[in-house]
Amino acid sequence: MSGSVANVQQRTPVAGPAFIRQLAQLLQLDVPGCAQPLSERLSQWFDWNRAVALSRALDNPAVAAEPAATTSGSPADEYRRLREGLERSIARLDDPASIVMPPPRNRSDASGGRADFEPFRQHYLGLQRSMLAASGRLRGSLRDLLATRGADNARLAELDAVMEMTISPREQTLLASVPMLLGQHFARLRQAHVAASVSDAGELAGVVAAVEAGSVASDGAEPLAPTAPVTADSGAGADDEVWLASFRRHMQDVLRAELDVRFQPIEGLLAALRHSQAMPS
Repeated sequence: MSGSVANVQQRTPVAGPAFIRQLAQLLQLDVPGCAQPLSERLSQWFDWNRAVALSRALDNPAVAAEPAATTSGSPADEYRRLREGLERSIARLDDPASIVMPPPRNRSDASGGRADFEPFRQHYLGLQRSMLAASGRLRGSLRDLLATRGADNARLAELDAVMEMTISPREQTLLASVPMLLGQHFARLRQAHVAASVSDAGELAGVVAAVEAGSVASDGAEPLAPTAPVTADSGAGADDEVWLASFRRHMQDVLRAELDVRFQPIEGLLAALRHSQAMPS
């Protein structure tokens, strides 16, 4: 019987980060490559003030900052602690109870299924806020530490600050649209489940009708009680957990890919710190 889950169609592989590939695959999109060089596209994100700040960071002589008071734990340890905590939060999606669904009486079947995307949307937004807060704090502290490792590293830290100030607002705007895109995937999975459920219910109704007709024709017995009409609502929601489990896995994949994107600048700063420690004083 039902419980069918929509299969994501195989499409031409999309070039780019895993995050983009994940979204393109789930949304069944063919994303065209961009003919513009990366530097030209980035220049469109720089207004006059940001361009001046970048020019100053590149041209002005950098001065190393005074070392701050030492804190317990290394930067790499703090990175691992924060990242592993976020990854545990994402992994909790394996448990259906991690997202509280509204009671059935408050769900609307108008869309052809009882499950509602809103709790998933709120959960995704909450994890995005956690990722933003954790990565922002760590990036700032790593930058401050790097600025104490000589003039060249101080310039690199200043450049990173300018780039974060310039790119982060645009990046957050783009990332804020991810829950909406996941909502489209959620609706497609739900619609496929409902269609499969209705199809199975129709087949069952046909079997029952055949049995009834056969019984009457063979021995004149009374026909079975009439079956309920098959509608879009009759099969929807019965096996929600089957396709919802698939959606949760897809949501986890997107969250992990987004986590990689958010932590890339941090990994760059950590690499610069390791390099500065390896250089002779």
